[in-house]
Amino acid sequence: MELKYFRLIKTIVEEGNIANSSNRLFLTQSALSHQLRELEDRLGFKVFLRSRNRWQLTKEGEELYKLGKQLLKTLEDGFNTIRQIKEGAKGTLKVSAECQSFFHGLPAFVQKMAILYPEIEIDLSLGATHQTISQILSNEIDVAIVTTEPASESLFSVKVFKDEIKAVIHKENYLNDLPYLDASHFADIHLLINSFPMENVSVYEHFLKPNRISPKKISAIPFTEVSLEMVRANMGIMCLPEWTLKPFKLSEDLVFKRIGKHGLKRAHYLVIKKEQRKLGYYDNFISNFLEDFSNLID
Repeated sequence: MELKYFRLIKTIVEEGNIANSSNRLFLTQSALSHQLRELEDRLGFKVFLRSRNRWQLTKEGEELYKLGKQLLKTLEDGFNTIRQIKEGAKGTLKVSAECQSFFHGLPAFVQKMAILYPEIEIDLSLGATHQTISQILSNEIDVAIVTTEPASESLFSVKVFKDEIKAVIHKENYLNDLPYLDASHFADIHLLINSFPMENVSVYEHFLKPNRISPKKISAIPFTEVSLEMVRANMGIMCLPEWTLKPFKLSEDLVFKRIGKHGLKRAHYLVIKKEQRKLGYYDNFISNFLEDFSNLID
């Protein structure tokens, strides 16, 4: 039985007769009468008892009306859900990371997302800061990548991967003779970082600061290529995970040295507001992000 018949029955009940239903269904009274006769012939019973001023459902018609009303409501609810999903798949996401080294892997991911989901606009907030969680809570950014899982009940977080920070040094540097670097070794070195403040520098925040050690000299150089050249000239050391340097062609003069006897490891978490999880474009972002970056988990 076609939906048009259910819609016809429901409209006649609500309008009182077929004449009043004509405008609502955008069909002539003759066309509606033809539809109703066709339906009753197929069913083998009358749907309405006709009178000049009022049409009344038969007992069989009452059951058809109940069924049609339920079916049409189910369809309407379903299409509303589909509409919400479609609308929820579009949006803009402002993404930031607590550690600037993470931005080495993000541009390629953003490019991939632009191809797969052109309806999602991703804006990278390059001003990494230790206040990233505060920026999420104040709606300044939408997605944060942090190294400490937040405790706020209003936030949703998922562990993406775990990496290890290592010191990048020249092979002729005296530190290369050591099995690993402890905090005291940093007191006499020139440490090259991406930017200040030091709270954004993982080796300082998680290793040097707890041991009350400050490097002899610290230089903030925003360009990784420049820092690598300085290390190649044995003018300082960098501290970062090996995966962040994959896009660069590294000199054979450079070596990675473990920091601490057991290594300086950290976890990365992707954080959004809990209330945003219901939006489809957030889900698309998160699932693809995990797919691209979770292979770095130890």
